Amino acid sequence: MISNNIEKILILAPHTDDGEFGCGASIYKWTQEGKQVYYATFSACKQSVLPQFPEDILITEVKAATQVLGVRPENLILYDYEVRTFNYHRQEILDDLIKLREKIQPDLVVMPSLNDIHQDHKTIAEEGVRAFKFYSILSYEMPWNNLVFNTTCFNTLTKGQVEQKITALKKYQSQAHRPYSNPEFIKGLALSRGIHVNAPFAEVFEVVRWKL
Repeated sequence: MISNNIEKILILAPHTDDGEFGCGASIYKWTQEGKQVYYATFSACKQSVLPQFPEDILITEVKAATQVLGVRPENLILYDYEVRTFNYHRQEILDDLIKLREKIQPDLVVMPSLNDIHQDHKTIAEEGVRAFKFYSILSYEMPWNNLVFNTTCFNTLTKGQVEQKITALKKYQSQAHRPYSNPEFIKGLALSRGIHVNAPFAEVFEVVRWKL
């Protein structure tokens, strides 16, 4: 269980499914514990949606997926930046993050790794640190984008919490072709990370800053 003085948790997802992939089981665990979880996503990737789907399909999917994880609809914040262009909009993104900070005043911010090589992910991580430098910050793992990742924090999980993550990710039918959408990979990664800390399953995070 996360420290009892952490009640409000803000997830920063560059794209609509990143939070679920990075820490979906933890999100579900936290909502089960009664934490207020906010999910802010910065792009629905309309420019890269496969042609057989409506261009706004990821908006529909993120609403369904976060609901599976227990995130209240009013705590889902959607921005509309164009995919793969975040580095051109750093100041606007920072301004949005500062507004989120002032509105939510989270106890914990969870975001991509500063070592994430995706250009949008890296921008959110860097501007996230700028906006929330006085707050506790964890970075979630995305192995396909992380050339380096410091496994410094583990959130132990139950089988049911991992299965709920998989159920949430199945809402993303437009992303089912991604290799990392494979339920066996998702479960296997959680199993591997659990073994690291003698637990059935886990998700791992980098500690960017921890405020006691």
